[in-house]
Amino acid sequence: MLGKHANRSRSEAPSSETPPAEGSAPGIPDPADPSVLARGVSVRSVLLGSGPRFARDAAGPLLSFYVGWKTAGVIVGIVVATLFATLAWAYERRHDRPGMVARLSLTLVLIHAVVGLATHSATIYLAQPLLVSGALGLVFTVSTMLGRPLAGVFAVEIFPFSPEIRRSEEYRRVFGRVSLAWGAYLLLHAGILLVVLLSWGVDVFVVANVATSAPMLSALLAWSIWYTVASLRRSEQWGWMLRGEAAPEGVAAPQTPS
Repeated sequence: MLGKHANRSRSEAPSSETPPAEGSAPGIPDPADPSVLARGVSVRSVLLGSGPRFARDAAGPLLSFYVGWKTAGVIVGIVVATLFATLAWAYERRHDRPGMVARLSLTLVLIHAVVGLATHSATIYLAQPLLVSGALGLVFTVSTMLGRPLAGVFAVEIFPFSPEIRRSEEYRRVFGRVSLAWGAYLLLHAGILLVVLLSWGVDVFVVANVATSAPMLSALLAWSIWYTVASLRRSEQWGWMLRGEAAPEGVAAPQTPS
């Protein structure tokens, strides 16, 4: 009897765990919870959670094309790369993630596939992503000048910042600098790789691309996360959230969209 009573008491005791906010999905960080922001945004956690996905979307289609091209020709390489990008996009959809990078990668691969199949040229097929990367670098730069930094849009892919934070001047300032860094990287990297492709051919290009893209993307992603977190922690407007503190008197915590 005593044992049963103790078990019943434990089961009826209130849980010390904070229940998820109403409307939030299980396993998805709630941006209205300051403690979640304080715990969830770090270089290590984001790199471990999102880094492999970025690497997959960046290098997967290229390596898939190269293996298929070397094995059975240009057409097979294009088909394999397109299949890889499609499967990556479907994986993101099944896991209820925004999958913005995967969708962008799939869209570009489909466009490249049409041009590649029309020309039957591995060089033209591989040159297209470089031209797109250069154009994307310009978009990152111009978006900052227009006050709508593109890095702030991609940031939601990594962590679901609330609408209030995304609309703030501090958010635009921080991600404006991040956008300029990504714009410079994309322009410089695409220009160098295009020279390598046109001067030394596909084999050297693939080696150079894989050898430089992953380390540079990882380093830039790590810096972007570190800079963003450090800047927002020092922010008078949102610093209390990333430090896991209670909202200052008279300040309401951002609400999640209904």
